[in-house]
Amino acid sequence: MDTIIRNGMIADGTGKPLFTADIGIINDRIVEIGAITGQANHEIDASGKIVSPGFIDPHTHFDAQLLWDGAAKPAIEHGITTIVPGNCSLSLAPLKAEHRMKLVGMFNQIEEMPHKAFSEGVTWDWETFEEYIERIQRDLSINVAPLVGHSLLRLWVMSDAAMSRAATPEEISDMADLLSRCIAAGAVGLSTSFVDMDERLQPVPSRYACTTELDGLCKVLSETGKLLQVVHEFYDTDLTLARIDQLAELSLKFDITTTLSPLFLNADNQEGVQAIMKRVDAQMQRGARVWPQVQTRPIDISFSFAVPSLLFIRLPSWYALMRFSDHDGIKAAFEDPAKRAALVQEASAMMPLWSVLTLRRVNTEKNAHLVGQTLAAIASERDSNPLDVMIDLSIEEDLDAHFLAASMGHNDDLAVADLLKQPNVMIGASDGGAHILSFSTYGDTGYLFSKFVRDCAAMSVELAVQKITSEPAEIWGIAERGQLKPGFIADITIFDAATIARGEEYYVQDVPGEGFRYVRDAQGVSQVLISGAVAYDQTYGYSEARTGKIV
Repeated sequence: MDTIIRNGMIADGTGKPLFTADIGIINDRIVEIGAITGQANHEIDASGKIVSPGFIDPHTHFDAQLLWDGAAKPAIEHGITTIVPGNCSLSLAPLKAEHRMKLVGMFNQIEEMPHKAFSEGVTWDWETFEEYIERIQRDLSINVAPLVGHSLLRLWVMSDAAMSRAATPEEISDMADLLSRCIAAGAVGLSTSFVDMDERLQPVPSRYACTTELDGLCKVLSETGKLLQVVHEFYDTDLTLARIDQLAELSLKFDITTTLSPLFLNADNQEGVQAIMKRVDAQMQRGARVWPQVQTRPIDISFSFAVPSLLFIRLPSWYALMRFSDHDGIKAAFEDPAKRAALVQEASAMMPLWSVLTLRRVNTEKNAHLVGQTLAAIASERDSNPLDVMIDLSIEEDLDAHFLAASMGHNDDLAVADLLKQPNVMIGASDGGAHILSFSTYGDTGYLFSKFVRDCAAMSVELAVQKITSEPAEIWGIAERGQLKPGFIADITIFDAATIARGEEYYVQDVPGEGFRYVRDAQGVSQVLISGAVAYDQTYGYSEARTGKIV
């Protein structure tokens, strides 16, 4: 054999109880599970560790990063072997040259991906979906199950009219043909959005689609057995219920799987989430396939006023100032008494949030001693209030004061665990690769095991593994992955159940065009195999293996 993993506690992805066994691998396939007496070219001692199928992350935005980093770091070190990019109506193809900057603007607005990441990290040498897939396959370490974005289909077929009107029957037919070609090239489905705004704060192209257009595209999904992902009105329970009903009708009419993301649970919306899940369950009982995606971790938002932050999206004056003004204009507004007073008045209702913000980073020595304190504490020291302190520190630091809103949501861990365990919930919505200057978008898998399996004891290891392996593989139609069984692809994660966690935050300095970003250092994942080759080892780091596939 090429590789034998010995003495591991096997969580095979099906949810059945752990058992101790060896796993034998030849080339990229599992060939034997049991007590293996033979030898191998490479052996891994997994004593005391959990051996599971590789984790699957169904909601990411690694589309651009894959062009310069085929491992989608740090996904693999968190045990993830397959990612789904292209969510939220946005993919990097099909894309004509004249719409490149339009797409960059949308990624910047919606996913907070810096313009420099594209200008310094991306060589635009493709237009079609086929060409993009060929491009990312050149240096691929992780498996990719790509979605094609609805907004991209509209831009390709309708050009600038995609941003202002519904499509004609001929244009719908052209979009359906284009979607068919993208699926033939490797797309696992279509993503659309009912809520997102572009760089001009106007609806993204997919939001101009009429029901006839959506029907035409779902017909293609039906013919090819592919999935529809949507961003729904997650901020409004009634609108979400209506969207679930619409997705259910599409699912039943076209016999397709649909998924909506994200679904958040916090202290303010528990009744709403209960109503949503009641509706999901009822539609599932009818035979519809409507899967809400729930992330495991609370949201951490880090921001400075040097770049726009979605934290301010509901404060029009603040967000417009960050979005459409420059550095000097923002500082001038903060320093102008009348403009500052108007801004303070608009944001005062959110004082409970400003009070718990933590000052996370400054550049000046005079403020260094304040790092780590809440704005409420600093305000007490300065005889001020947290909102004015946030503005004052930003002025003092030339807009390079960084603030952290930590652990937003997830006020009741047991309630979140109950939601994650529900059979009609998919664990997802990590947003890996997006919000790289603000949200901490990594570590969902480690948080799942550390918080809900280990700390709360609300979920078994076997169930947690099933929820992020065989379950998403089945929902997304990812064949021969998601379980440990002879004949399946050897995508395997080995981890220590006692130590696995999302880790502490740290700065990465060498990201093209970004300068730095916040990521989570993985803890407790020992080795990750992709198609039988070790892609990551906790001791040695990333390997030179390039065994990732379009799945």
